[in-house]
Amino acid sequence: MNSLHPGDQLDHYRIDSLVARSGMATIYRGIDTRTGRAVAIKLPHPEMEGDPIFFDRFNREEEIGKKLDHPGVVKVLNDEERSRRYMVLEWVDGRLLRQILNDVKIFPPDRAIKITVGICEALDYIHSQGVVHRDLKPENIMVDAEDRTKLIDFGIAANAGSRRLTFAKLTEAMGTPDYISPEQVKGKRGDARSDIYALGIMFYEMLTGKVPFVGPNPFVIMNERLINHPIPPREVNPAVPLELQEIIYRALERDPKKRYQSAHEFALDLQHPEKVGVADRDELRDWRQRRSPVLRRVLFYIMLALIPVAVFGVMLYVARHK
Repeated sequence: MNSLHPGDQLDHYRIDSLVARSGMATIYRGIDTRTGRAVAIKLPHPEMEGDPIFFDRFNREEEIGKKLDHPGVVKVLNDEERSRRYMVLEWVDGRLLRQILNDVKIFPPDRAIKITVGICEALDYIHSQGVVHRDLKPENIMVDAEDRTKLIDFGIAANAGSRRLTFAKLTEAMGTPDYISPEQVKGKRGDARSDIYALGIMFYEMLTGKVPFVGPNPFVIMNERLINHPIPPREVNPAVPLELQEIIYRALERDPKKRYQSAHEFALDLQHPEKVGVADRDELRDWRQRRSPVLRRVLFYIMLALIPVAVFGVMLYVARHK
């Protein structure tokens, strides 16, 4: 682990305090000694610096962060030579959306709309720059005291023209199971509409205090969105307006072609819910019918049937090579 302490110097930055540790990096609050302004310093753990997968991810985040310039996106600041590997970002006063959700549980509709519209505006900008976040979740949204938002952590973002990264871990490669889009579950890279799907999940969670798909493990959670409908938001929280429920369904369409095609479209409906027509959806009638994956059951029985064949094959091989 890193062992920097308050007062330690890192090139032009003085360490002020420890902010957070993750499995791959430590975040510090620092002070730029040249300007006196506060910054965030992201320092990889020493054992991660030799990991080529993490190295690519870290470089990707820095590359994209330098390219983007929008009030709703955290800015990467450093462009000078450094004595070791680290990233300097603008300091954001606020809390993670996850922390607020843990405390508040359910947001009033007006607050949920304001936060979601702010994220839509940032998404609309990054998508116009050829960037797809691909890992939107409450842990990657900073919210200040005025409920203004900033997107953070572009470690698995897709940048137009760049090569595709692959990762050893499924959740790192495709996003977080609770917020991943159906097309990403199917192995596709995902595009702007995948970010919209993830934001639809977060909007659902802000209004109900729950995510729409649950299960005992990540694979079940991801599979649920391919074969079952979410519980209607109004079944979880009857105070959710019909128009907002309809907006959620439009954001969570299983087929990306039927989903909002841009974050701007999503934001317009949120800003003018009175203009949203409420559809008579099958999802509202059929959501109680829960299906299990037929293919998984078929593969299970095939594997059981093949066990005796495999055992016989091993025995035959051993007998012939005695």
